[in-house]
Formats: sequence, structure tokens, C-alpha cells
Amino acid sequence: MTARCTVARLMRKMGLAGVVRGRTVRTTIPDPAAACPLDRVNRQFKAPRPNALWVSDFT
Repeated sequence: MTARCTVARLMRKMGLAGVVRGRTVRTTIPDPAAACPLDRVNRQFKAPRPNALWVSDFT
């Protein structure tokens, strides 16, 4: 048995690289021409004073 780090070091020294098989899956393709959705909930991201604006997420 040979340690993975030893094999990696020897391959790096010899200029070798492992083969990466398969394709990367691209799940989201952004559309820069798409319009931004409207702000229907009047989001306020600035609190007037400390502890005055609370946020939650239920997803």
C-alpha cells in the first residue's frame, strides 16, 4: 500500500495528472435578458434602530 499523499507528490513531481471522468452537470443557466421580479412585499433592509427589524425564513 502507498499513501495517497505520496502518490500525489510523485505524480506532481513527474508532471502527471489524474483523469477526470464524466461531465459536470449544469443545473442553472442564467438569462441576463430576463426581467427582475417586482418587489411585492415592500422589503426593508435597513432597520431604524437596533432590534427593530426581524427576519425569518420558513422554506
